[in-house]
Amino acid sequence: MFIKNDTITLRPAEPADAEQIFLWENDRDNWRVSGTHAPYSRFQIEQFLLGDNDLQAQRQLRLMIDLTENGETIGCIDIFDYDAINQRAGLGILIDKGHRQLGYAKATLALCIDYLFNDLLLHQVYCSIDETNTESQHLFESQGFALCGRKKDWINTPKGYLDVLEYQRINRK
Repeated sequence: MFIKNDTITLRPAEPADAEQIFLWENDRDNWRVSGTHAPYSRFQIEQFLLGDNDLQAQRQLRLMIDLTENGETIGCIDIFDYDAINQRAGLGILIDKGHRQLGYAKATLALCIDYLFNDLLLHQVYCSIDETNTESQHLFESQGFALCGRKKDWINTPKGYLDVLEYQRINRK
């Protein structure tokens, strides 16, 4: 399965992606947004990739973000908490540090939303963003996500608790 446009290609994660995912998952700068509290081993990542990366069976799917022009992998987008009955899912996106602020996250999110609404026929998608992550807030707002709630003191950090903002986009078709 490939979902693509002129800029971005989304494809399922494969065992060959293990090293890159290992690096992203163990980058402590990403832990707060991913909810991670401990490092992953290569074995854990490999087992995940060898498992069933199937949205219907596992209620989650990790898609790798490749540049269409040259195939370079620049990030991943996770579809999680998939609910076929209520036609909704959560989204999380990671763009490698060297490729941020270049429009790739926006292009990826637009492509993924098109897939979720037009191929999977979802009614809504949502995301959770900590209150200090204004870049992600602007990204999701630019793609039609609306702020719909706030979880107070949700994330404990060395500098104190942070609120988490809840966003959703409803397909009005």
